[in-house]
Formats: sequence, structure tokens, C-alpha cells
Amino acid sequence: MKKQQVDHILRAAGRITGEKQFIIIGSQSLHGKYPDVPDEILTSFEVDLITSKHADRTEWLNVIGVDSPFHETFGYYADPVDVSTATLPRGWKGRLVSLPPGDTEGVRGLCLEPHDLAIAKYAAAREKDLIFTHELARRGIISEERLLSLLDRTPVDAELRERMRGQIARDFHAERGIDNRAAVKQQQMASAVDDLEAIRARGRAEWLKQRRQAGVTAATSDLTRKRDTTKQGKSEHDSGASPDDDECE
Repeated sequence: MKKQQVDHILRAAGRITGEKQFIIIGSQSLHGKYPDVPDEILTSFEVDLITSKHADRTEWLNVIGVDSPFHETFGYYADPVDVSTATLPRGWKGRLVSLPPGDTEGVRGLCLEPHDLAIAKYAAAREKDLIFTHELARRGIISEERLLSLLDRTPVDAELRERMRGQIARDFHAERGIDNRAAVKQQQMASAVDDLEAIRARGRAEWLKQRRQAGVTAATSDLTRKRDTTKQGKSEHDSGASPDDDECE
């Protein structure tokens, strides 16, 4: 969703409930700090809203909720929730971020700080939540150190805390693991090239050796033939014979 669509929902929510302020606790709260966040990160079509002053009026938002005429007309909708919907670190209300001004008819949106939002997503751990947190980490929107600090202030049991810690680690070290595997593969390829060059070098050395040996053998054969010819000529000279001796007799 785009920020303009969030503004539209706030505008409609204000008209329905008479409220002038809502808390946005779902993924769309990322618009508070990052109003120009890419669409591919915020793939959901709902805005999770809590009325700030009159909690009982939150249910009124079903008029623009899922499967409502509003939803069917515009393709997005309001999802009325309460503070128990999300698992959040202590002090989250003091870190709320105001949605930048827009066409809301004076209705104000208070958004979760991105790290508080990420903690809520790690706690929920649905597939879409973990895809979302991975994107936040990959794009540098959240930091591992800050998340771990907030995790210590999140009211969850030890088992869930440990699982969330592992998910945080995977999000921040997955890219590093890919880089390491790429480096290892590159090193293996370089080693293979070195081995091939070594094989070629040994082949050239063997070829030169055989060529030198062939040259020595050829030279020896020529020398032997010359020596045999010289000996034959000497023998004929010593015997006094010549090709025409018989004819002379």
C-alpha cells in the first residue's frame, strides 16, 4: 500500500468514529518513518487501527473492514484491533512515530517505531511476517543490536525469546552466509584453474623433454652412420680393391 491509501483509510475512520487519532500497529506503520517505502515491502492490503481514546469505537471500523463495500471498491480496508493483538516491547507507546502530514482531514496516525514493529512480527512468526522482517533487515531499516536490546524488554517466555533471537540472527547473517558461500566457490574455481595450469605446465615440460630426447637420438644416429661410412671407406682403401679391379685383370 502507498501512504495516500493509508491517509484515505484514516480519513474514513475519522468520519465513522469521530476520532482524531489512531494507532497503526501493523506493517503499514512503516509509513510513519518511511512514507516512501517501496510497495514490494508492504504487500498487505489492510491497515491495523486502534482508536486512541475510545477503545469501544474500534469495532465501528468494520464498516470499512474486510469484505465491506469500501474494501470491494478500493481494494484495501481497515482492520480494527486492540493493544493485545501484537506482542510489543515495554515502552513502545513512548516510541510511536507520527505519520507525516497528508490528506486525512486532520486525523492523526501514530505508527509503531520500525524496531517495535519488527519485534511484533518476529513474535507472530507467520510466513508473511518472517518475509517482512527479512526484507527490513536486508534493506538496513532495522539493526540487529537494537532488536536484541528490545527483545530483552519484550514480555515473552524463554522458549519464544530464544526462537525470536534465532530468527533475528538468521535475518542478519543470511546474506553474509551467501557471500561466504560465493567466496568459497570462487576460491574453488581459482584452485581448479591453478590445477589446470599446473597440468598444462607438466604437459609442456614432458613434451619438451621428449623432444630433447628425440633430438639427441637423431643426432646419435647420424653420428653412428657417419662413423660406419668412414670405417667402410677405410677398409676398402686398405685392401687396395676398387670397383674396376676385376675388369683390369
